[in-house]
Amino acid sequence: MKPRSPHPTGARRFLRRLTALALAACLLAAPANPAAAQETLPFRDPGLPLEERVADLLGRLTLDEKVSLLHQYQPAVPRLGIEPFRTGSEALHGVSWLGPATVFPQSVGLGSTWDPELVERVGDAVGTEMRGYHAQDPAANGLNVWAPVVDPLRDPRWGRNEEGYSEDPALIGAMSTAYAGGLRGDDPFYLKTAPTLKHFMGYNVEADRDRLSISVPPRVMHEYVHRAFRPAIAAGNATGVMASYNLVNGRPAHLAPEINDAVRTWTDEELMVVSDAFGPSNVVNTQEYYQSHPESHAAMLRAGIDSFTDQGTESEFTIEQIEAALDQGLVSEADVDTAVGRILSVRFRLGEFDPPELNPYADITADAIDSPEHRELAREAAREQMVLLKNADGALPLDPGKDREVAVVGPLADTLYEDWYSGTMPYEVTPADGIARRLGEQGSVVSSEGADRIALKTADGRYVTAASDADGGPLRADGDGAEDARAISVFDWGEGVVTLRTEANGKVVGLGEGNLLYNDQEQPNGWSVQQLFRFEERSEGRYVIKYAGYDTWNRKYVVVGDDGTLSVSAETAEEATEFTRETLADGTEEAVEAAAAADTAVVVVGNMPFINGRETDDREDIALPSAQQELVKAVTEANPDTVLVVESSYPQAITWAQDHVPAVLWTSHAGQETGNALADVLFGDHNPGGRLPQTWYRSVEGLPDMLNYDIIDSGHTYQYFTGDPLYAFGHGLSYTGFEYGRPELDDRRIDADGEVTVRVPVTNTGDRAGDEVVQLYTRQKRSRVEQPLKTLRDFERIHLDAGETATVELRVRAADLAFWDVTRGRSVVEDAAHEVLIGSSSDDIRRKAGIRVHGEDIPARDLSKETRAVDFDDYSGVRIVDETKVSGDAVGTGEEGGWISFAESDLRSRPDTLTARVARASGGEAAIEVRLGSPTGRRIGRVEVPDTGGAYAWETVSVELDGAAGIRDVHLVLTGELRVSSFSLT
Repeated sequence: MKPRSPHPTGARRFLRRLTALALAACLLAAPANPAAAQETLPFRDPGLPLEERVADLLGRLTLDEKVSLLHQYQPAVPRLGIEPFRTGSEALHGVSWLGPATVFPQSVGLGSTWDPELVERVGDAVGTEMRGYHAQDPAANGLNVWAPVVDPLRDPRWGRNEEGYSEDPALIGAMSTAYAGGLRGDDPFYLKTAPTLKHFMGYNVEADRDRLSISVPPRVMHEYVHRAFRPAIAAGNATGVMASYNLVNGRPAHLAPEINDAVRTWTDEELMVVSDAFGPSNVVNTQEYYQSHPESHAAMLRAGIDSFTDQGTESEFTIEQIEAALDQGLVSEADVDTAVGRILSVRFRLGEFDPPELNPYADITADAIDSPEHRELAREAAREQMVLLKNADGALPLDPGKDREVAVVGPLADTLYEDWYSGTMPYEVTPADGIARRLGEQGSVVSSEGADRIALKTADGRYVTAASDADGGPLRADGDGAEDARAISVFDWGEGVVTLRTEANGKVVGLGEGNLLYNDQEQPNGWSVQQLFRFEERSEGRYVIKYAGYDTWNRKYVVVGDDGTLSVSAETAEEATEFTRETLADGTEEAVEAAAAADTAVVVVGNMPFINGRETDDREDIALPSAQQELVKAVTEANPDTVLVVESSYPQAITWAQDHVPAVLWTSHAGQETGNALADVLFGDHNPGGRLPQTWYRSVEGLPDMLNYDIIDSGHTYQYFTGDPLYAFGHGLSYTGFEYGRPELDDRRIDADGEVTVRVPVTNTGDRAGDEVVQLYTRQKRSRVEQPLKTLRDFERIHLDAGETATVELRVRAADLAFWDVTRGRSVVEDAAHEVLIGSSSDDIRRKAGIRVHGEDIPARDLSKETRAVDFDDYSGVRIVDETKVSGDAVGTGEEGGWISFAESDLRSRPDTLTARVARASGGEAAIEVRLGSPTGRRIGRVEVPDTGGAYAWETVSVELDGAAGIRDVHLVLTGELRVSSFSLT
């Protein structure tokens, strides 16, 4: 794991001044004219320090002008020659939404490369293409890019799994640092683009995401969340973060004190923090956290939100709320200056106010988009991210010999799909295309999607028919119709959701104007995805069609109108038109027939990225759709030489395939070059070297409640999962073998600020070149707290020729072994022995060694001091809540009898009083019980908690204790509705 080093601030300023001063002198000597006069203003002098230039420009802007710059769409200031500026171009794995551009593998696929250098090159290419689009329309195509996503992939059901890199903070940190570094560029001052990390923080659930409060205990916050976000910012590669929609510990993430108290402390650079779309309005509208928008906007501004993304292009709402907040004295002009100064610092570094000849990225044009070099990089990235999950008896690579016939079957066999944040592919090489190209005249490919083709018939004998022209038209039940006009292919994407494609023109059916059904879409698409349906059986052989798009409609069912058109116009199934389904062709039988006649069958299954797992939609299950499972089984039984390719945005439970299919390969939706890259791997032109960036579980039953963000408590991700995964974190096979030699450590005893270099020889023992990802984990043998089973500390992807040996150097920093000590509220390196584990995956450890870290011992808890309730060691049935609307966490009751515990507490002074700071705003009884040893252990005190008048109306209560002594685990058991922020035993 070799992320790029931070850009030194002092060196950057020195280089900037050295290169700019000479040019500034030339500019000042230029003939007098209005433009030249404008350039002589201090903020346009590149020889001055950035801080002075920002201050000068701030001083020239009126208060109204400064407030206008707080919205995503910043207007021009003509009197100062300042052009419009827009935050928020999407660039997750390619330039999105602006037109054709190189589409690289999804982020989860980039994570599976375990190759920061490659990922940085991808980021560099995306940044270059973003500059190319910016050159065409600077106002519309902004250079502040909202990428990468660094939310940990803690649960594979998360709808946005495709957008993240990994479940592991160290791998996330390496990949995000690399990708953001490529987007940023390598100039010490100027930015190619300005990367913004998404989404800070605690975000991993789509359902009610703007209303949910996620409890994140201190250890998880520091050891899991912060460790994912910090590296790219500390390296100077990310220029800001985006706040997430959800609430964290009872407080909207847009008001998180961690923005200023943590994120901004990780760098000396100014960061521009942006809201998510409509996030500012949510604080009042859906979260109901403040009563008025001026209050909420003032709070967000003080919490560190600099740029408000709200109400689309309409900035009036944002301006009005901040002006009202100023008028009411809720914020000051200095608060506005702080936020605008951060925005301007990024704009300066993008080169906006400098002569273009100073900016190394100013001469990038649209010619850079979809360049031959980027096409080749797309193919390389697509190859490198593929993960060989199983390869029994050398089933792969395939022999591309003469007259070989390959059946490529399945719903993704001959199509490529884009996702919500994809760019538009300039061309597409599907799996069937790529395999056919690779075989050339040596063989042949037969393809089948494995989808049933049906005809829909009304009770009065009319068939549903579709227009045959490319633009499509309304579907009609208008008589017999030719079979081609009647044929509809049905694709099962799981959870009962299907898409319908009319064979008359090959277009997907969706909801269109007038709620009519049209066959006019290339693929499911859009924010609301209006191409989704369900068949509901009403009686034997008779069905109604339910519209299943993501937006909310009162009318959900399809009706045939008097004119024969199909529309979504019935509220209930009873009002809908009933259809019979006539099977014109059995998709599975067609696929089996093709597979049985071929030398090899390649089954390509997976997901459609707009369905059952995307933004706003979490998955209910992790299994393959039932129709795809049956297809895999049938084809494998028909042809024992079957290869399964899973092309998906997330892990799939494919236990049957692991047990029965000879070879299994995973790829993300890898962009325009997917087919070529797949053929490279299947035929051995490229030896797969990708590794899984997250755990693949055997079934959904192995997963916790999605709302449980605490991986320590839930026992998930490879760090804490004690079950048997289908495929472990870091898993991936190769066409060759690798042998690990004895590791050498340059030291086996280090202090808390020390570092160990581990050198391990790795030999390619096979007969072909290949890549190995050497992974180093550690495990702390003794600790005051529950430690992970293992934690990734370093890794390196290496390429070795057949028979070649290389010595890999990996490092373990004692500081990385630190954890958050809740007893003292700080990071600590504990005095302990650690096992160093080196291997090919988290469950394939080849070599072990040991080190001793001379850290500190954590003393017994001193509860005589004020102790934060949230700094518990264990808990059950409680939730973490906000102490105030500005800062602080407290513990609130969630379930009756919920409790928090404080382990190894020193009661030898025999404390006789509990004092607690509490709040509650409800009637009935509420109390805190103090128990020793367990939640049901001996009770030594109980205090009634009165109604304090509100959730933020804090009062102190106390009670005498009886029998506290020794070193004991202390439990506070909470009954009734109450909150506790702190307590002491004295």
